[in-house]
Amino acid sequence: MWDGMMAILKEKAAQGLDVRVMYDDMGSLATLPASYAKQLEQDGIKCVRFNKLNPIIGAVMNHRDHRKIMVIDGTAAFSGGINLADEYINQKVKHGHWKDNCIRIKGEAVWSYTVMFLTNWNALRPTDEDFTIFKAENKPAETDGYICAYGDSPFDNESTGQNVYVNILNHAKKYVYISTPYLIIDTDMENALILAAKRGVDVRILAPGVPDKKMVWYLTRSFYQNLIEGGVKIYEYTPGFNHAKIFVSDDETATVGTINLDYRSLYLHFENGTYLCGSRKVMDIKDDMLQTFAVSHQMQKGEIKENVFQKMAIGFVKLFASQM
Repeated sequence: MWDGMMAILKEKAAQGLDVRVMYDDMGSLATLPASYAKQLEQDGIKCVRFNKLNPIIGAVMNHRDHRKIMVIDGTAAFSGGINLADEYINQKVKHGHWKDNCIRIKGEAVWSYTVMFLTNWNALRPTDEDFTIFKAENKPAETDGYICAYGDSPFDNESTGQNVYVNILNHAKKYVYISTPYLIIDTDMENALILAAKRGVDVRILAPGVPDKKMVWYLTRSFYQNLIEGGVKIYEYTPGFNHAKIFVSDDETATVGTINLDYRSLYLHFENGTYLCGSRKVMDIKDDMLQTFAVSHQMQKGEIKENVFQKMAIGFVKLFASQM
């Protein structure tokens, strides 16, 4: 996947386009050499290693760049759960079929993603004094509801990602369908899910059927019992690993992005999402969720059997849930 993109990026850089790549250094530690940014620079591609690995100030490494943003000419932007690796397009099969999400937006909403990228780029590599030179003149088009791109930072004292999710749950009247690869939630989120279900909302959570990290999967499953008893329906994606991060509700609202239902995504990572309200595309997201539920297994109360040692092990691991 990346080789094909690299060929295009090198060609565009040679044509004189401003091509920039920013990647999370810790997240790429096992797959990229430390000199990779310099290699890209030699090809004319400007590159920043986000939060460059430094064992001396290891505490800062806890904040990772989990965003996925691609902006083209200020007129189109792509985001979602998909990283630039072969398993995300099922070119390499590691955990069964890989289910993921991506959204493309056009028009004025792209400016939010442009600013989001440039803000973080300039925090690490001061380059641009005036962002407006990157703002495209998007022609007026037919309005399709409201589209809002948003970011989440661990440094602004506001949990934007969690607030968006809880707001959707609190306002839902008929249904909320949720897709997440990891389910490691605090009491506030657990209560929001259960309270929505208790007032008659059809709350469904789609989780992986095949894990990418077994300990995290066992921890995810440890939340099933309370949620099912509270009326929440849990599904596991039978064909393989579900990596999509989606909330969709009442045929009216949806969000597609990078934010998992776990402590790291909600509180520690730099994240982003795209919120839709009143757009026709909400129904496309709903239809995709329904098709995925149809090939998934609905978990039942008491279906997961844990012996006393497993329960003790999971209880111990939950002490370190904030690092998962």
